[in-house]
Amino acid sequence: MSTLNLGILAHVDAGKTSLTERLLHAAGVIDTVGRVDDGTTTTDTLALERRRGITIKAAVACFPIGDVTVNVIDTPGHPDFIAEVERSLAVLDGAVLVVSAVEGVQAQTRVLFRALQRLGLPTLFFVNKIDRAGARPEAVEAEIAQRLVVSAVAMGTVREPGVRSAAVVPYAAADPAFTDRLGDVLGDLDDEALAAVVDEAPDRYHVLRRSLAARSREGKAHPTFFGSAVTGAGVAELMAGLTEFLPRSGDEGGPLSAMVFAVSRGPVGERVAHARIFTGTLTVRDRVLAGSRPLGRVTALQAFGVGSGPARERVGAGEIARVHGLPGVRIGDVLGTAPPGRDAVLFQAPALETVVLPVDPADRARLHDALTELAAQDPLIGLRHDDLRGETSVSLYGEVQKEVIAATLAEEYGVPVDFCATTPRCLERPVGRGAAFELIGTDTNPFNATVGLQVSAAPVGSGVAYDLAVELGSMPAAFFAAVEQTVHATLGEGLHGWPVTDCTITMTHSGYWPRQSAMHGTFDASMSSTAGDFRHLTPLVLMSALRRAGTRVCEPVHRFHLEVPTDTVGAVLTAVARVRGVPLRSEQMGPVTRLSGDLPAARTHELRQRLPGLTRGEAVFDARLHHHAPVRGPVPDRPRTDHNPLRRSEYLLRVQRRVPG
Repeated sequence: MSTLNLGILAHVDAGKTSLTERLLHAAGVIDTVGRVDDGTTTTDTLALERRRGITIKAAVACFPIGDVTVNVIDTPGHPDFIAEVERSLAVLDGAVLVVSAVEGVQAQTRVLFRALQRLGLPTLFFVNKIDRAGARPEAVEAEIAQRLVVSAVAMGTVREPGVRSAAVVPYAAADPAFTDRLGDVLGDLDDEALAAVVDEAPDRYHVLRRSLAARSREGKAHPTFFGSAVTGAGVAELMAGLTEFLPRSGDEGGPLSAMVFAVSRGPVGERVAHARIFTGTLTVRDRVLAGSRPLGRVTALQAFGVGSGPARERVGAGEIARVHGLPGVRIGDVLGTAPPGRDAVLFQAPALETVVLPVDPADRARLHDALTELAAQDPLIGLRHDDLRGETSVSLYGEVQKEVIAATLAEEYGVPVDFCATTPRCLERPVGRGAAFELIGTDTNPFNATVGLQVSAAPVGSGVAYDLAVELGSMPAAFFAAVEQTVHATLGEGLHGWPVTDCTITMTHSGYWPRQSAMHGTFDASMSSTAGDFRHLTPLVLMSALRRAGTRVCEPVHRFHLEVPTDTVGAVLTAVARVRGVPLRSEQMGPVTRLSGDLPAARTHELRQRLPGLTRGEAVFDARLHHHAPVRGPVPDRPRTDHNPLRRSEYLLRVQRRVPG
């Protein structure tokens, strides 16, 4: 029996969770179709999801279509939870992108489709809500071709759209206009299809239909279905299309290759990994590695599937499994060998952060533990602990994510919290070159180590490079490793407290005292160099070199794309200017004008909130992190969480409890 791992994606409120319910019902898995508004859906399992009527965590449900088991992953639609979508895409065989027949192609629809295209995932479109007042299926079909992809092919037409009795009439071989449309799309993608069109072959329709299936499985063509998740119209046609137009997973030999796309908590708080198996098999009692990092021994397995639940001894290729017994597992871990052609990183890290404070100061330790556990489930939360102030900051995509984190901490961990103001996550770039060194055995150097470092500015986007200008054999490898590791850790907080990037760090001086002891004595650390000496000295040297090089603080900038009614452009441009936005391009298309430009990430939420009132609710807004630009005005400082090597005496007091001299 083959498997299809299917993602259902959409802009928020387009009806993807309702579609999942309808598919489960049509397949006979559930007796009653749950409702999002009533909090009775199968995949929205969190109390917060049921209360708010939105999907926050990706969830897996299963149903059969003939001899195919479909594992359907219902993903969030709100842009604040894009990390959940990111993790799901890496383990899919194909996707259904849901578009509302009323609202049409929206901002998040385009973001999601671009991600699907980057990954090369075969994608079908489902135009939902044909029964809703204001439904315009033909116009939405045109929007998909205009705004998303020209190779979308409508597989039917809608009769009586906008009323409860709306129905779908599938196209067939007897529809010459449909055959012509297939020829127009596939003639550019398939030589056999082109020949069938040019030669007017008698079996032209069947050749084109086979070509559509093949090109769809390659992600080059996109069959488009119409229907209603509420009434069930068109769902049978979509289910048939899933097996005809999307690829399946089968049993594959070879070594184990699996990817962890979610981590949940078990009955007693243990970590449970949700993993897609690409090749090989995973068996109870297997010892599992993520690269060279041991994760533990598998103690129990459960495979998602129709009627699943009982423990399994093994899971194979194509299956999605709950894996118990891996306490060190993290989201994104690859178990065994890396799956070919799969990239788990599609979206950039959050551009905002905020400090989380417990309502009751006595809950600081519990809050720390709870956030650490949440970070294990969602690494993009990006925890930053400040032990000096007893504060913890988290990374965010937007303000809605704050509400979800607060509710999760209160309801699941019993820790009510407040948030400080959201601030942008800046970074620092060196602007020149600076060098510093400390010599072993001098009065000002309390450590048994010689370290010299040079900091040089590097091209934007190059990250951090580390190099050696000293002989590798000049001291033990452990000391070189200690310096390099400490350099990367220290660059987490630059002159103004922000991460330092786009630079080259070169080690220019090295020296140590070999292991020795006093006369007739044992090993004496005061006379011998240790890795700790290099770890403690390196931050002082690096910050001295960085100070001489100088840094420039840069703030995150979003590239925004905006569609508004043409008669509202003036008011919209004024609002963009008020939030320090810079329009770069404007294109008028009749009653609609497209705008694009740059906008400080810290002001994106403010503009998003203003747009509905300025555009009668018709604005389509999409903003993503594009680059970091030098801060204009006062340079923001971020409180330090380290021992502050910028202040030598303070640093030495914290590290050594004394100051030389």
